[in-house]
Amino acid sequence: MEANNTAHGMPPTNLSRRRLFQTAALAAGATGLTAADARPADLPDLTIKEVKAYVTDSGRLASIITESGIEGNCTLQTHVFHADWDNRGWVDYAKRLLVGKNALGHLQFTAPYMPVRRHYGQSPYASAVDICLWDLLGKALGLPIYQLLGSQKNRILAYASSQHIETRTPDPYVEVALKMKAEGFRAFKLNPPPVASDGDSHHRLDIEICKALRKALGDDFILIHHGVGNYTRYEAMEVGRALDELHFRGYEDPLPSTDIDGLSELCHALKVPVIVGEFVFSVYDFGEYILRGAAGMLRFVVDNVGGISGGMKIGTLAECFGMECSPHGVGNVLHQAAHLPCELAMPNSAFIEVSAPQGARDAQPYMLDHIRIAKDGYVDAPGKPGLGWLRYSFGLVISMRSPFAA
Repeated sequence: MEANNTAHGMPPTNLSRRRLFQTAALAAGATGLTAADARPADLPDLTIKEVKAYVTDSGRLASIITESGIEGNCTLQTHVFHADWDNRGWVDYAKRLLVGKNALGHLQFTAPYMPVRRHYGQSPYASAVDICLWDLLGKALGLPIYQLLGSQKNRILAYASSQHIETRTPDPYVEVALKMKAEGFRAFKLNPPPVASDGDSHHRLDIEICKALRKALGDDFILIHHGVGNYTRYEAMEVGRALDELHFRGYEDPLPSTDIDGLSELCHALKVPVIVGEFVFSVYDFGEYILRGAAGMLRFVVDNVGGISGGMKIGTLAECFGMECSPHGVGNVLHQAAHLPCELAMPNSAFIEVSAPQGARDAQPYMLDHIRIAKDGYVDAPGKPGLGWLRYSFGLVISMRSPFAA
């Protein structure tokens, strides 16, 4: 009976309440409790037996499986937004790193601080390892990851994140934003029209869109603008002053993340918080933005910073400096679900990002659960184990063809 339950990544049915809470505390790193406090019989066998990646009709799916049959999964992108990051070698790397080891050691497997590693920065393979292991541990304990991390809240306010719409007028953005407001959203982020082929950022069109959104949505509606690092310093300042007048809640990536001096100038000149972090690729690089006054709010992508564990470090760093943190969230269902535990476990999390229209990124046909807002504009915490929203239908799916081995 136990093998049947664990075959789909679920905890054994005879895991007692006492065993459940002991193991939960171990996984969360609770103060004063060590592995010596739990008898081996109190825990499922969390020795890692197998690492593989499924090839599906909608991308690859990373998999780490224990001797007890519990499986952790996450999206395995072939190429992450970074010049040197390519996940095609992930399976071989993760096999060498993990097979035969206990999943409870998950933090040491991906930490970039140890000598030799730390001057190279974050490994591109670390994120998928980390997210799979958090998912696995949650399933082993029968708990969502945000509860293992130490939940701060059980719901979080969502903002609708627009597509990059090809337009020369504000009208398409206003139309989308009004639809999102009618669905219950209380916040909206403008991702502006794509940069022209000649490199023109069309920053004055962006200003006109921002003005039109404020007029259409009212003074109490929360608005955020994402510059995507496309502006010059002059353009970024001009847009930022308009956002101040329009009482915007955030100004994301007005300049390239490498221009720390320019970001610092904006932060000192503007009231609107400057949001930085989506294009930063190591947890060790975030401190410089705080020290130089070059960010008013931090942001991260779990795929870029070592997974959920790396994201939580950035959230804690922001908290220590009295700053909010607003993680990335636009992506497929698994991508969204990997950010949600961080948002629910951080006291300083500001929002969850949800694609506009809702469901625009639901690209995985085998996912039975999807992230949607409640009528009041919030996203409720998941109740299912691990990543929480994820229930697979391997019959629908997956044309889970032969595992991807390289």
